[in-house]
Amino acid sequence: MICRNRVTGIMNGDERRKGILRMLKNGSGPVSGTELAKLFNVSRQVIVQDIALMRANGYNIYSTNRGYLIVGSGRASRVFKIKHLAEETEEELMLIINYGGRVEDVFIYHKVYGIMRGELNLGSAYDVQRYMHDISNGRSSLLMNITSGYHYHTVTADSEAILDMIQSKLQERGFLAQLQDYEPVDFWENRKIKQV
Repeated sequence: MICRNRVTGIMNGDERRKGILRMLKNGSGPVSGTELAKLFNVSRQVIVQDIALMRANGYNIYSTNRGYLIVGSGRASRVFKIKHLAEETEEELMLIINYGGRVEDVFIYHKVYGIMRGELNLGSAYDVQRYMHDISNGRSSLLMNITSGYHYHTVTADSEAILDMIQSKLQERGFLAQLQDYEPVDFWENRKIKQV
């Protein structure tokens, strides 16, 4: 239910942001900025500004190619440093998914260029298949190719125990890599990397 000012019929920014937050928390998937703008009767730029303010207030809202998605509401999160061959990408992603994880992103740390990141939001076998199809049919290559196979994933799950199991399985498969001294330990504000 959308509340509007009784006199003007216009919703103020705080009310709108609360409404956006409810939609993202209760939704089953990403919600587009265009959809939010239509629903709250504002421009898409206003929604972009609202999302920026919400992020500044500590909400983990990600922009995907299908819309905005909130992550971490009650979910455990961990960053894994990974190294494997390009042809092992699907195996690695499916291992994480099959043990109850969601692969939120992929990023690399380059000594010259710094951090380069891409949203993934892979939570099912279908998501992984679609991602692999897009990579194989595109003119792009995997981000990890820039850094000789080294890359990172932010993985979320329902509990730390699930993340521990995923970490163990990645280690068993030989996919985990050690952090080096030159790598920052805090890639994102408020998100610490767990040393593996």
